[in-house]
Formats: sequence, structure tokens, C-alpha cells
Amino acid sequence: MTSNGDGPDRAHQRPHGLSDKTVEALGSLSKALETTEHARGLLYGFHRLTGSADLELDRAVRLLREAGHPEWAERVRTQVLGRNVIPGHWTFQVVEAYDETYYGPFRDLERAAVAELADGRSHLYEAELKEARRTVGHPDHTARPDT
Repeated sequence: MTSNGDGPDRAHQRPHGLSDKTVEALGSLSKALETTEHARGLLYGFHRLTGSADLELDRAVRLLREAGHPEWAERVRTQVLGRNVIPGHWTFQVVEAYDETYYGPFRDLERAAVAELADGRSHLYEAELKEARRTVGHPDHTARPDT
């Protein structure tokens, strides 16, 4: 914290005795989790887009029948509509498996590491980076929202 009191709040200050390497390691762990969060969002996008496509097939089947192509309507209905995206799985099951098998344990491990190693203070690496890069006293470079 700077001498004028313009610095990070307590939740973003390094606990006494926490080494640079530990702060860097926790920052790296957090960055990896953030990348996983992004991947999870893309997986949810895949889930939503695939579901939307499957629902649109109802319209395609109806229009094919109305256009006099019942055999094509039936092929779409039986071969693609409601089909598994991978054996035995619809997209919601892929998302659930990802959350249970990978994302959830990763998130829990990152939280436990921050709790044990940094007294629960997350984003210390980023907070210190912000302090090093901001211009103290500049109105658009304040350390925290309440300053």
C-alpha cells in the first residue's frame, strides 16, 4: 500500500511471509482455471447450439412433409433428430461429465490452494501487477473502487 493509503484492499494484499514464488504459482493456477472457465463456456455454447439445431429439425421435418417429401422428412426424423452427439450422450450429459470429472475438481483444488497458502486471498498476482502498473494519484488508476 502506498503512503497515502491508496492501495489494494486487505483481501488483495499479500499475507506476511508469502513468497514471490508462491504468489506466482497461485497466479499460474488461477490463470489455468480461468482458461478452463473459458473452455467450459465454449462447451455450454456447443450444448446450446446443438440443442437449437435439434429443435430446428422439427421445422425441417414439417416443411419436408408439406413440400411433398415424406421420405426425406422421415430420414431426418429418424437419423438425425434426437441423435446422441457421442455414444450414449446428449450435450447436457457431456457438460455434466465435464463439470463432475474435470471442472469441479479443478475449481475446488484452486480454491483450497488459495485458502491454505494465501489465507483465502485470491488474485494476489494480479493485484500486485496492478499496483506495479498504475499511476498513483491518477483518477483513472485508483487501487480499488472505493478510493
